[in-house]
Amino acid sequence: QVQLVESGGGLVQAGDSLRLSCSASGRTVSSYNMGWFRQLPGNEREFVATIHWSGISTYYADSVKGRFTISRDNGKNTVYLQMNSLKPEDAAVYYCAARKAGGLGSTGFDYWGQGIQVTVSS
Repeated sequence: QVQLVESGGGLVQAGDSLRLSCSASGRTVSSYNMGWFRQLPGNEREFVATIHWSGISTYYADSVKGRFTISRDNGKNTVYLQMNSLKPEDAAVYYCAARKAGGLGSTGFDYWGQGIQVTVSS
């Protein structure tokens, strides 16, 4: 099993920045693609960003491209999501996810964190 725990969420004002962290345990995720998703109550889970196991490539949802940056430190078994220029529509529960290594994509993730709240006030 892979256990994922998110941290760094909170309440910020529109235009502010926030950095989320995802710490993995139980197994190294050096060979796993990692991703971030978000979800509002009653809504479908939405893809945000993903990073290849090697860190060589990334892919973003159009809604966050240019504002969010996903990165990883395999030595620390940790993945990050730097969120800049936050908008009220970015408010959601954010989930960290892991997928066995393969081609970069937004589907097929096997392991999920418990989620962390991000609130953006206007």
